[in-house]
Amino acid sequence: MVGPTAAGKSDLAVDLALAVGGEVVNADSMQLYAGMDVGTAKLTAAEQRGVPHHLLSVWPVTRTATAAAYQHECRAVVDALLAAGRTPVLVGGSGLYLRAALDRMEFPGTDPELRASLEAALEHDGPLSLHARLTALAPEAAARMEPTNGRRIVRALEVVTLTGSMPGEMTSYEPFYETSYVGVDRADLAERIALRVDRMWEQGLVEEVQRLEADGLRDGVTASRALGYGQVLGALDGRWTLDEARTLTVTATRRFARRQRAWFRRDPRVTWLDGALPREELLAAARS
Repeated sequence: MVGPTAAGKSDLAVDLALAVGGEVVNADSMQLYAGMDVGTAKLTAAEQRGVPHHLLSVWPVTRTATAAAYQHECRAVVDALLAAGRTPVLVGGSGLYLRAALDRMEFPGTDPELRASLEAALEHDGPLSLHARLTALAPEAAARMEPTNGRRIVRALEVVTLTGSMPGEMTSYEPFYETSYVGVDRADLAERIALRVDRMWEQGLVEEVQRLEADGLRDGVTASRALGYGQVLGALDGRWTLDEARTLTVTATRRFARRQRAWFRRDPRVTWLDGALPREELLAAARS
């Protein structure tokens, strides 16, 4: 089950799992992290309604998330569920992670020394400098990513340096598992995102970030840049106020949702549903 953030995927996934005798498998890269609950909108135990959920809160915030690592762990869960006669219901908005788990994809290796060097350059020179370097080496790859997305640029430079090229757009779909794809979207997404961010503030996102600092959040290359968390850390550092951090989180989340839409809309296998439908109709459409 795919689609942009705040579209209603998680609740529908629980409904579907209950209907088909399945279990939910998380495909949201930030919900992998332990303690990042409020800011990633994880379902509570009550909201999970007794449906087992896998790959939630399994990584420390200091671990760097990669699609390759998720591929390994997710396939192990899916294989175990299939062997037990249970239906895996994958749900999340991390498009590359879903492709990694469900399609035949191989990932180039990594070089710790090269990665450390690129990370140091990112810290010293900033993402725009590294993006310019990537443009010189692989202009098509550079054009596909935001010049401010330092982590993605570092990975692209690592791949180009190690292999001499950068894989192109993933336009072929060779399944690793036979899968039915359901997409959830809705017209009022921008408003829902603003309401969700307000709710996160009310539920204690700032306090959650402060608690996670003790667990090494600031050292987490991936976790520290998560939507909401990075903005709150900036406020705690005095770069902006907490009110400004909330506004920045709404803006960044809406921008992220547009990218999610663009990614998933390219996949011809997805059947799209209107998340604003009544719950019973939405479930019936998802099962059909």
